Amino acid sequence: MVALRNSDKKLAHMHIGGQGEVSHFTNERMASKLIAIGVLPGTRIQVIRKAPFGGGCYVKADNLLLALRRDEACCIILR
Repeated sequence: MVALRNSDKKLAHMHIGGQGEVSHFTNERMASKLIAIGVLPGTRIQVIRKAPFGGGCYVKADNLLLALRRDEACCIILR
């Protein structure tokens, strides 16, 4: 498990409209998938929509619009 600093937040816990910059990933396998689609450390992310009942979320990552599953969003740590 990765220790989070006070300023670090998981993307999955952000509210609609919340934004931040990708600091790192907590899952190496998922990180390679996210990097392949363009979510790199340093990418600015904003939450556009969230699915009801703890589902996925729709985000804007720099100039990309992406739909992420909850497990993908949980491994993205923002600063």
